[in-house]
Amino acid sequence: MTAALTIPEAAPGARILAFGDYRPARIVTNDDLAQTVDTNDEWIRSRVGITERRIAGDDEGIVELGAHAAGKALAGSGLAPSDIDLVILATCSAETPMPGHAAQIAHRLGIEAPGAFDLNAACAGFCYALATASAAVRAGSARNALVIGAEKMSQWIDWTDRSTCIIFADGAGAAVVSASETPGIGPVVWGSAGDKYDKIIIEDRNSFIRQEGQAVFRWATTAIAPIAIQACERAGVKPEELAAVVPHQANLRIIEAIARKVKASNAVVADDIRQSGNTSGASIPLALSRMIERGDVPSGAPALLVGFGAGLSYAAQVIQIP
Repeated sequence: MTAALTIPEAAPGARILAFGDYRPARIVTNDDLAQTVDTNDEWIRSRVGITERRIAGDDEGIVELGAHAAGKALAGSGLAPSDIDLVILATCSAETPMPGHAAQIAHRLGIEAPGAFDLNAACAGFCYALATASAAVRAGSARNALVIGAEKMSQWIDWTDRSTCIIFADGAGAAVVSASETPGIGPVVWGSAGDKYDKIIIEDRNSFIRQEGQAVFRWATTAIAPIAIQACERAGVKPEELAAVVPHQANLRIIEAIARKVKASNAVVADDIRQSGNTSGASIPLALSRMIERGDVPSGAPALLVGFGAGLSYAAQVIQIP
């Protein structure tokens, strides 16, 4: 005997209701780093575009960082904790691999019994998590989802290695995703280049992050713009119609190269890396949340999100700005 299965009624689309962000209080400037490693402000600015970065305190782990940003996004969405039934945390810098941190963040916020899991796609993690949440909402598997990118990269840095200590930093960003009558999150274009997995790597639990900067630079400046353009095409949005381009904040020269190739002539290009450094999976929501708070981008306008990094993984999608 064959039993027929039923599935929840699908939603026409999904959209982002609100963003939230959290930046640790401690600021480390280029001059601060020059006291301990062979570098200087001009050298750092010219190569990666960073002037300062935020470093979390000893009492601020992934859960604390993520809960701050997620709480802000939840408050901005107008929803209650009881309305959230899915929590996805994008992170690649967790202190421990088990248990996952998403459920702990949900508990901190008073969200009871949600589906909760951590996702590791490194610097592309937020875009991966956003696409997953959008699909779950549209399929009827969740009503409202909380998507978080939280990173404490400082605990995986060798502070005597100037090739990495000048770049990476800590922070968190979050978004609330809900069902919508019209799509507010476009189709994701994602993929990976696993043959280059060792270009950005933490080899084992006793190692620090290591990267081949020039190899990553060449890959990002040649491979990522076509992915971004494809995401625009799949969403039915022309590059010149974009109000914002928000690439992963990896390196200012990479960001500017991608923006030029996308030819989003009317868009504001995120450059949060200047003040926040490279916060991996947190960088995209951190950057866009700040742009929204400053009034740099209008509500309802399209923005292109582009994540790329270790793995080497990448993902891009167009969203409507809440």
